[in-house]
Amino acid sequence: MADRAAGAFTPKIVTAMREGYTLTQFRADAIAGATVAVVALPLAMALGIASGASPDKGLITAIVAGFLVSALGGSRVQIGGPTGAFVVVVFNVIAQHGYDGLVLATLLAGVILIVAGYARLGELIRFIPYTVVTGFTAGIAVIIASSQVRDFLGLRMVAVPADFLPKWAAYLGAIRTVDAATVAVGAGALAVILTLRRVAPRIPGFLVAVVAASLIVIVTGLDVDTIGSRFPNKPAGIALPALPVWTFAKVQAVLPSAFTIAFLAGIEALLSAVVADGMIGSRHRSNQELVGQGIANIASALFGGLPATGAIARTATAIRAGAQTPVAGMLHAVFVLLFLLFGADLMRYVPMAALAAILFVVAWGMSEHDRFRGLLRMPNGDRLVLLLTFVLTVLVDLTVAIGVGVTLASLLFMARMSDTVSIDRGGETEADDTDQRNALPTGVEVFRIDGPFFFGVAAGLMDAYRALGRIPRVLILRLDRVPVLDASGAAAIGEMVKRANVSGTRVILCGARSSVTAMLDRALSKDPISAPARTALYAEAIAIAGDQ
Repeated sequence: MADRAAGAFTPKIVTAMREGYTLTQFRADAIAGATVAVVALPLAMALGIASGASPDKGLITAIVAGFLVSALGGSRVQIGGPTGAFVVVVFNVIAQHGYDGLVLATLLAGVILIVAGYARLGELIRFIPYTVVTGFTAGIAVIIASSQVRDFLGLRMVAVPADFLPKWAAYLGAIRTVDAATVAVGAGALAVILTLRRVAPRIPGFLVAVVAASLIVIVTGLDVDTIGSRFPNKPAGIALPALPVWTFAKVQAVLPSAFTIAFLAGIEALLSAVVADGMIGSRHRSNQELVGQGIANIASALFGGLPATGAIARTATAIRAGAQTPVAGMLHAVFVLLFLLFGADLMRYVPMAALAAILFVVAWGMSEHDRFRGLLRMPNGDRLVLLLTFVLTVLVDLTVAIGVGVTLASLLFMARMSDTVSIDRGGETEADDTDQRNALPTGVEVFRIDGPFFFGVAAGLMDAYRALGRIPRVLILRLDRVPVLDASGAAAIGEMVKRANVSGTRVILCGARSSVTAMLDRALSKDPISAPARTALYAEAIAIAGDQ
């Protein structure tokens, strides 16, 4: 057992090395790492800018976090770095607390992820409702696409409001400032990406579009916004790691955002790990994955980077390119580092409109429009959760949207579960029990609970007891079909036993499972006079009732 527990927190790279790492595997990993680095370069820059930071912050995140996610994670192949899921949160944190506030929130999120991993909460991520995940992911996609309208159209605006509706009002107010050259560059880049995806999907469309757009701007001298004009004082290289400046008040202010970042990082990383498992036939270690993600986010914060997680699309790209082990993700980070060290000056020629085109494509992929439309055909409750989460993400706040969505989905689930639970007088629903009811001793009544007995249905037990009308001499409560009993259900049984004792009715509990019995032991009286009798079999309960 101890060995198994230790294995659950062993990084996958250790397992890969123990299996024997060959030169052939290294060659495959190097090719895959270079391939995914080509995809990651323009994407990391675009996500850095979209998040309200600078392109180098996205690259630093891809390097530092990307290396550690692969080196310390629990997935055989996982490519880490900045992702679109964080754009909304990061942008808002920077707007409210400055970049130092974001660094602090990212560091705290890393600590939260490590604690969650060692608390073995990795398996709990799968209980997040699908409608909630789809709703907030689609909402993030809308916000990302909306944030790129200015750069794609070349609108002359001093500042762009952060909130969705004021942002679009500002866009409409500046619509007469659309720049034809900028639109042409952005539309051309978008056309290149979409065309290559259709006719030559193996060619890195993002990089081709960025290079082509940059060359056109350089050769023609078009007066359009570029990374160089937007960020003229961008520092080169990677700064030395440093702790962020913090106070208790600042920690308290950014802590909600830190939890949101940790939540998003955990969900996306484990979803990416599941996708990778399906593609390569492996099995990830969910708790170690959270630990690795946590360490990667702490390191990214120390180097001044952005939040990071496993990127599904980049992970799938690496696998299709032949990635064998976590070394592929580590080499991808090394290749991005080489670009930052020796090719960073080339970034200043990249048009902002080309990066906007990339983010339009990213947003479209994130929206999962087919799944969204499919969920709209679900029952009304599911549609409500989906649409409410989506609308709150776009118009209010991602943290609020997730909280409301999960709460509403949980309430909906409990309402549906309560509909499946029945509390009836034994023999009313099954022919076999009808004969048994007719053979009951005089003054004996039987209740059967069928289904999980939790707080959503606990009150129904007292309703059924009061509905008897007459006071029975013995009441048998059959629990053989109760798989789960919570504190409210146990308290309801205890309250019924008290009422029965006052009325002079003897209660017999029959057929409870061990987990149900353990809960009852905590809730019921230990007094041998007032405590209910317990039997394993219904026949034993009938025999005891006949002797009363």
